[in-house]
Amino acid sequence: MDTTWGAGEYPLMAVRLLPAAAAAVGRAEVQASDRVVDVATGTGNAALLAAGRGAEVVGVDSERSLLSVAEQRSLDSGLHVRWEAADVAALPVPRGWATVVLSVFGVMYAADHAVAARELARCAAPKARIVLASWVPGSFMPAMGQALSAFLPPPPPSTGPPSRWGDPTAVDALLDAVGLRTVSSLTESVTLTFADAGDAADFLIRTAGHVIAERERLTADGRWDPMVAAMQDLADDRGRHRAGHVDLDLAYLLVTASPAA
Repeated sequence: MDTTWGAGEYPLMAVRLLPAAAAAVGRAEVQASDRVVDVATGTGNAALLAAGRGAEVVGVDSERSLLSVAEQRSLDSGLHVRWEAADVAALPVPRGWATVVLSVFGVMYAADHAVAARELARCAAPKARIVLASWVPGSFMPAMGQALSAFLPPPPPSTGPPSRWGDPTAVDALLDAVGLRTVSSLTESVTLTFADAGDAADFLIRTAGHVIAERERLTADGRWDPMVAAMQDLADDRGRHRAGHVDLDLAYLLVTASPAA
């Protein structure tokens, strides 16, 4: 199914988030002998990095426009990945197939967290490595969502906020309930650098499909400019300022798990 993820220029954000995908693939210690499923792959960052290590890889996402970008990237790089349009609640891989399960800022957006966690467990082989990257509660990306909430329709119904997956205690409970145990968790960050807060706000807005999808309505209601101003204020307040630049630190939790014995 197509979503608002395809409405904006998300591939530009995906390029900036590549270091997080590299951290996840490195943490999973992906090898040529592995079978990897990248859940909610987006434009394919983690899937392509895993394929570059020689692994057999399946990249899954519900947004076809992002999968098209991912497929073109694989063609351009000469890497083979099987791209599948499917929901995180019904991954198109057999039970126990994957020796590595990855999701970089993906599974956290599942409508039903328990079902999504159960799918991660279902497709994992007995000694699989599961590595998930999710935004930390209170960090910049959840704060951005909070700032936008005054201007956008409520998000689709879900069993919890996406940042639940970035809370060590909460994600431990989610995984434990489906027979997965947390091996390690650490907080990392991706830093986005911009000329100023206005440049940051422009980038964050045009790469957010759910915001771009509402532009016509917000403009007609006279609320587009106030929304842009709110984003500039957020970037100005949360950014690290230095000569000629502002840095936004996007904190995320990197969790490694495995099936319980």
